Amino acid sequence: MELSGAVTLFLVIYLSCLAIVSFKRKLSSKGRLPPGPTPLPLIGNFLQIKSLEILKSLLKLSEIYGPVFTVYFGTRPIVVLCGHDAVKEALIDKADEFSGRATNPTLERTFKGHGVAFANGERWKQLRRFSLNVLRHFGMGKKSIQERIQEEAQFLLEEFRKTKEKPFDPTYFLSRTVSNVICSIIFGDRFDYEDKEFQSLMEMINITFREMSSGQAQFYDMYVSFLKYFPGPPVKVYDSLENMRLFIAKKVKKNKDTFDPNFQRDFIDCFLNQMEKEKNKPASEFHDRNLELTTLNLFVAGTETVSSTLRYGFLFLMKHPEVQAKVHEEIDRVIGHNRVPNIEDRSQMPYMDAVIHEIQRCSDLIPMDVAHRVICDTEFRGYIIPKGTEIYPILSSVLHDPTMFKRPFAFDPENFLDENGRFKKNDAFVPFSSGKRICLGEALARMELFLFFTTILQSFQLKSLVPPEDINIIPQESGFATIPPFYQLSVIPR
Repeated sequence: MELSGAVTLFLVIYLSCLAIVSFKRKLSSKGRLPPGPTPLPLIGNFLQIKSLEILKSLLKLSEIYGPVFTVYFGTRPIVVLCGHDAVKEALIDKADEFSGRATNPTLERTFKGHGVAFANGERWKQLRRFSLNVLRHFGMGKKSIQERIQEEAQFLLEEFRKTKEKPFDPTYFLSRTVSNVICSIIFGDRFDYEDKEFQSLMEMINITFREMSSGQAQFYDMYVSFLKYFPGPPVKVYDSLENMRLFIAKKVKKNKDTFDPNFQRDFIDCFLNQMEKEKNKPASEFHDRNLELTTLNLFVAGTETVSSTLRYGFLFLMKHPEVQAKVHEEIDRVIGHNRVPNIEDRSQMPYMDAVIHEIQRCSDLIPMDVAHRVICDTEFRGYIIPKGTEIYPILSSVLHDPTMFKRPFAFDPENFLDENGRFKKNDAFVPFSSGKRICLGEALARMELFLFFTTILQSFQLKSLVPPEDINIIPQESGFATIPPFYQLSVIPR
């Protein structure tokens, strides 16, 4: 019996070693990837990467293997880029090669390569060029959209006044306000804050981001080849996204029924017009699927990213009352209390500008970026990355790069000010990513953040229910996105 047991143990060890050797030979045939921890057959680097702490695990591995290394999520090789230099070299210096997109497995069932955010190749180029042109046509970066944001900010102030200094959770106040700006572009109108369908959509967006960033979802994204046959987080994410897509499909049908090519009311009309122009083109990318999913991309991203930044910003300002006091002083000095803030004020308000940049940096909203792919075999720092390999540019490591910021791990607006108190740009400020896949709505988001923050702080003091030192800034979830914790505050008229 003892001999039998020994033989069995020997065979297990022998076969395991054989499998590892075979697996490593298979990997080496795929290119000359950067080094990293040795993966095990099938489960890859399961032992080195905690699914609940993927970001922390990757940052820890970068201390061992350097700023460019390879890990395996199951059998999938992932090239990880850490720090300003490595990410810039890939996304800026080799922008074309790193311009591919990998879709999160939790989102694959919904998008399947459609929609501007997750498209590739010619489809992506056409959808991105078209979407940018339409966003600019409807005022992105111009005075017309500024007026729309200013109007929405006034609606928000009125909602805040109704709280009468009583504590409230700002989550849905902010998401409805921010969403109405992008809704005015894609749907041609805003929603009333009490609209039940609108409220339901806001809840679905919030739930979707939380589910995508949960430990379960991260585990699924790592080991999708095994887990795709079982129910779990992707079902919840898919159901929410499908409900939002169906809402958009209803809007599309309504636009089709009243479409006038000579009077384009919104993004959907512009897309329908392009569909009409290309109706005889067999390979046209302008069809209902791309219309619905591109609109969904703009709707979700245009709602959650800015509203989450505002929510985190409120927390930072309450945790650092001296910063809030300096912001109030600058607003009073530059704008006063009797006129509405406008985007031209930003050049005269370096401290406010620095505070908003620091809020974005510390919010670290999409810490691992949306995954990229290389679109061809790519030489990078002496390695050969095979076409189609997934790339994780760790934006968090850039936003906290100690070679680029004076106090990388503290909330300090001085990170964006020079010795004379003037605003100072920083190449490591990449909350919108960088390169060919930089966020479509960056200009709109920057304008929204300045106008919303400035308008709110012109009228109110943000007051926490607990002492500043007890304010919790640890996120609810930190995965695909960094989700701010739930909290309550009071707004005190100034």
